Amino acid sequence: MRIGLLTEGGYPYVGGDTGLWCDRLVRGLGQHEFDLYALSGAPHQDASGCVALPPQVRRVRTAPLWTAEDDGAGYGRRARRRFTECYGELVTAVCEGSSAQADRFANALYGLADLARDEGGLVGALRSEGAARALEHACRAPGALRAAREARVPELLAVAGHLERALRPLSLGWYEDDAGDGDTLGAVDLCHAASGGVAALPGLLARHFFDVPLLVTEYGVRLRTHYLHSGTPEASSAENAPAVRALLAAFHGLLAAEVYRQAARVTPGNAHARRWQERCGADRAKVRTVYPGMDAARFADVGDAPDTADPHTLVWVGRVEPAKDLVSLLHAFAQVRREEPRARLRIIGAPAGPEGQAYLGHCGMLAAQLFPDEAEGPHSVGDNPVSFEEIGGPEVPGLAEAYTAGAVVVLSSVVEGFPVGLVEAMFCGRATVSTDVGAVVEVIGGTGLVVPPRNPRALAEACGALLRDPERRARLGAAARARALELFTVEQNVQAFHGIYLEIVSQCPARAAALDDAGDPRPFALPAEARLPGRWTDLGARSTTPRGPGWTAGPPVRGTAARGTSPVAPAPLPGGAR
Repeated sequence: MRIGLLTEGGYPYVGGDTGLWCDRLVRGLGQHEFDLYALSGAPHQDASGCVALPPQVRRVRTAPLWTAEDDGAGYGRRARRRFTECYGELVTAVCEGSSAQADRFANALYGLADLARDEGGLVGALRSEGAARALEHACRAPGALRAAREARVPELLAVAGHLERALRPLSLGWYEDDAGDGDTLGAVDLCHAASGGVAALPGLLARHFFDVPLLVTEYGVRLRTHYLHSGTPEASSAENAPAVRALLAAFHGLLAAEVYRQAARVTPGNAHARRWQERCGADRAKVRTVYPGMDAARFADVGDAPDTADPHTLVWVGRVEPAKDLVSLLHAFAQVRREEPRARLRIIGAPAGPEGQAYLGHCGMLAAQLFPDEAEGPHSVGDNPVSFEEIGGPEVPGLAEAYTAGAVVVLSSVVEGFPVGLVEAMFCGRATVSTDVGAVVEVIGGTGLVVPPRNPRALAEACGALLRDPERRARLGAAARARALELFTVEQNVQAFHGIYLEIVSQCPARAAALDDAGDPRPFALPAEARLPGRWTDLGARSTTPRGPGWTAGPPVRGTAARGTSPVAPAPLPGGAR
């Protein structure tokens, strides 16, 4: 099978967010061919280059999202009229911002894609004064969001600029008719988008132009990420304006709904992400939860070894940032310390950027205030019951040693998606205390203690209970390790996607090209029923009365006329046999 893997800011670039997961998936499915279509998110990714790729990766096509040169497409009067109509419809749907505009948004999006394919690109048109005027007209029209009606010129220009960047994949040359070299998305059997949003746009167009089925995987829901980023100090002042936030949220919401509607399958990484997707329009029948695959081998030695950690020590491991709520953890530990004088807390991790560095300093001063008689400074380690450490030192040389540095591993976050650190602690056979955020309850599954977030008292009581009960710690740690090895390994992740690939291709219209470049038959190119005479149509329109192989019942499935083939769904054999 030939898979078109679609990424944004990740694989195969060095240091990409989804790089490790994609690399494990591609290497684990050596029986398939992969074509990579990668959108880079920043200049440093292009400069850093790509990782070494396995032999099953046949082609790599890349395109930057952070810049786009004017394509020089000269629009005639008819093309300008088409652009004005399509772009006007799209921004009108965005400005009204309701789910009732989904069809209007989709028709406009595909109209722009058709125009870009016919005229050679959209970059110049999306940057034109006409685009800005169309957006302004849509914002002033009756039915527009209140925030949109109040938008000023700088805010309108900010929205127009964001839409131009988001729609850059429409202008790529990945959707041309296949000329035999197999260098376009029309040559693949399946598109697999490694995230939603803009990364899935090429998959939408491959389905629009070639009827290629689309699989969308989201381990972090892109729409949720947009909501979390909107209004933060990292966003620009223009992006934080109410009108800009409202319009961009509407655009990304409509785009997510269209991606979910057109996808053959949607694979969230946990039930938390699944609820987001279903709330945003994903059909529950299409959703298959596939947990992220993690490398358990590096934790095998410590997981099987006897527990020699200090039975009075709590461990926190992760990136130091405000979302991890170390302040609540320190207050909780102060209560634990009053009841268990021998208790210690080891905070192991590096700060995440300047904000994390400032937060680390704040936590150090708080630790000095809470334990003034037990430390000479906020970062001392001698008799101080709280220590701040980083992985790589003599006491904590690696990640496995960090999780086994204490008897109980604590997660105190107030915001969390899929808790990778929690799974790593489970691989190490550690009992855990976690806050009820994100997918924590789903991951733990009863093998650890879970408390409400921002509740130091509850966190302290749970930690104290496990510190006082070594037998319970051992039982929970063993159960946690068994659960992690069953659900969260690379092997289960790869096998799950292999099955989903087969499921999707078996239910989609067959491809017209039945031979590969070497002239050999391609797997899945022809369904079994295509070898029987007659015309085969959708099962949903079929009568239950057995008929001969030449019967017809209902309109042909979309895409079969152009391909001259039929859907892969099983059909009755002559005489009603199966």
